[in-house]
Amino acid sequence: MAANAFSSPATGRTPNPKVAPSPSTRRAADSAAAAAAAAAAASDSKARFEAYNRLQAAAVAFGEKLPIPEIVAIGGQSDGKSSLLEALLGFRFNVREVEMGTRRPLVLQMVHDPTALDPRCRFQEEDSEEYGSPMVLATAIADLIKQRTEAHLRKIQAAVSPKPIVMRAEYAYCPNLTIIDTPGFVLKAKKGEPESTPEEILSMVKSLASPPHRLLLFLQQSSVEWCSSLWLDAIRDIDPTFRRTMIVISKFDNRLKEFTESWEVDSYLSASGYLGDNIHPFFVALPKDRGTISNEEFRRQICQVDIDVLRHLRDNVKGGFNEEKYGPYIGFSCLKKYLESELQKRYKEAAPATLALLEQRCSEVSMDLSRLDSKLQATSDVSQLRRSAMLHAANICTHLRSLLDGAADPAPELWGKTTEEEQMHSGIGSWPGINVPVKPPNSSLKLYGGAAFERVMHEFRCATYSMECPQVSREKVANILLAHAGRGGSSGLTEAAAEIARAAARSWLAPLIDTACDRLAFVLQSLFDLAMERCRYQDSKYHQNVEDMDGYVGFLAALRCSYYKFVKELSKQCKQIVRHHLDSVTSPYSHICYENDFLSGVGSVANSMHRFNHFPGVTSFDLSDSGSALEEAQENVPPKDHQHMTPPAKGNESKEVLRESQLTVPETPSPDLPVDMNGGKKKDNGNLNDGGARKRHARMAAYASRNHRNNVIGGDDLGSKSGSSYSSICSISAQYFAKMREVLIERNVPSALNSGFLTPCRERLFLALGFELFAVNDDRFMDMFVAPGAVDAIQNERQSLLKRQKILLSCLNEFKNISRTL
Repeated sequence: MAANAFSSPATGRTPNPKVAPSPSTRRAADSAAAAAAAAAAASDSKARFEAYNRLQAAAVAFGEKLPIPEIVAIGGQSDGKSSLLEALLGFRFNVREVEMGTRRPLVLQMVHDPTALDPRCRFQEEDSEEYGSPMVLATAIADLIKQRTEAHLRKIQAAVSPKPIVMRAEYAYCPNLTIIDTPGFVLKAKKGEPESTPEEILSMVKSLASPPHRLLLFLQQSSVEWCSSLWLDAIRDIDPTFRRTMIVISKFDNRLKEFTESWEVDSYLSASGYLGDNIHPFFVALPKDRGTISNEEFRRQICQVDIDVLRHLRDNVKGGFNEEKYGPYIGFSCLKKYLESELQKRYKEAAPATLALLEQRCSEVSMDLSRLDSKLQATSDVSQLRRSAMLHAANICTHLRSLLDGAADPAPELWGKTTEEEQMHSGIGSWPGINVPVKPPNSSLKLYGGAAFERVMHEFRCATYSMECPQVSREKVANILLAHAGRGGSSGLTEAAAEIARAAARSWLAPLIDTACDRLAFVLQSLFDLAMERCRYQDSKYHQNVEDMDGYVGFLAALRCSYYKFVKELSKQCKQIVRHHLDSVTSPYSHICYENDFLSGVGSVANSMHRFNHFPGVTSFDLSDSGSALEEAQENVPPKDHQHMTPPAKGNESKEVLRESQLTVPETPSPDLPVDMNGGKKKDNGNLNDGGARKRHARMAAYASRNHRNNVIGGDDLGSKSGSSYSSICSISAQYFAKMREVLIERNVPSALNSGFLTPCRERLFLALGFELFAVNDDRFMDMFVAPGAVDAIQNERQSLLKRQKILLSCLNEFKNISRTL
């Protein structure tokens, strides 16, 4: 048999194809695999970083609150934050000269781009997600930061602002890292700055550092002892356990010369007793040379400083230091690696939650776009808008009726008002003419709707019944009494008392009635907000398909104004109706003061008034204060010549009740015929053909009476009745006033106010609102929905939402791809 072409020439056997590779071959293969894995990991890391950078730019532009992992640099001024940022970037751009960290935060998005041998810096435009053109010159970068900071602070009239400046730096020598540089803490404001600047900076930094998704990079100079750190307590307020805080001791080279023994170095590096056993600060020193050097030289100096620090600790400190424990925390290069790895770790952990949040935000933006599209469509569909508006108005009216009939939702504890709160909010603090506080039942309970209406009605009754007939001066009584006496008749004092009561009722009860109407109108007007809240609550609770009118501010304002106008008109009508009742009750033709049950209840005052009414010399009473002294001595003593004014027989006849056949019709007195004060010209029991002698006798008696009366007035002899008449008139007028008040409050006013306020609200409200809001042409109707420029504003808002949706959808797709590789 011929040998196999692949067999060994020595043995003739075919070699084993599964021979193990040599060690060198395995090492090469492992190295290649590790390199490929590292490249893949680096690619994934860069993809995550780019996705978060774009998401961060969108968040800044649109004001999104997204839990993006970020590093916030915090520290006092001159603690080395600016130098650290330049070292991370890998080049200088004179940031310290413009003091960028003292006014606005600066978001530095560092992107590692191997192709960018020179740094490319771009600034995000204010209020936009777009970035400007790349900038290369360091001085131009610093100048732009300064210009934007000053322009924004002038615009908002403030010394500091939390609105950040976003700068994206692409460079081959910077890491994939995002850091927010904050204003440095200061103890005292600079010259020309407000005194509150230090407090404003501290408050702003705490606000920026408080979100739990942000890492804190706290810098402190090495010359500051742990026990006397000024700002460490502020960091504890933000992150008490330092769980998300990285502490960096800057300018570490200034402290090296103080170390001579190993224990001194280890004690300082451990920060024992101040930070805790698991907290390891970083110790960093950077080049001090601020001269003009190249970027390459700047990076070489950074590496050289790290080497010099380690050499000093190893060679110049007796016993060196615990390099195994503290070596990973000394030097800028260690800090840089830790920051980049920690941020990538947080990015990876936050990716699923960020993906879910992006899906939620994209859904919300889509709903907002649908709402705006509906608004734009509604501007062209007037009939549909009318239908929706009428349904909304009818729904509001239904809820208003429910509130008036009695309802307990929304919660009265939140939406109701006490009596004191009603008085304060309505601007009607007290009842006019009432000097004592009026506390109706349930005044301390929070009520609304029909319950509050009834409480105001009861408060009105309490206020009205707490008012007594006001005191009337003697001059007023005299003017009214003497005028009535001059007109003749036998009831002058009674009529005078009634007239006094009428005037008091008109002047004192009318303001109370107006106040009651105003208070009731306020109760009804307050129901509009409750009806709106009730409408929103029930629609969301029962998922009713009711048109959403919340966005139409103009229509809601017009609906509110129409309702307020309706209630105001009701108040005006009620005032007129109740005033009419008041005028009727206080009219001279009203029989309220002369009802039998009322007059019989007057008692002794009525009897006294009867005597005064039948006294012939009413006009001779002296109502001044000087006449009251004779009241007690002469109250029941008739005038001296009273028996001569009327014969005894006549006096006895006048006390008998006249039969119908004896009644006479009084004549119109002649100007030259004297008239008796009690009833004009007297005739003898219906005898119309009395003889001349008798007529002459009566005429002579009348002349004598008139002369006697004139003498009495001139001589003040009848002043004995003054005090009794005045007090009696005041007493009977108070009873007349109470009767008028009772009739108004118990009979007229409640029914008038209920029918004037509540009945129209239940029966005519929707008709009145509909007539004013919807009985107009289309142009006037659309004015409530489309204000001048409103369509353009909606279009602009829609365009902004479209941009926002595009960015968020792009970020969403990126995070979906990232999640697949996790």
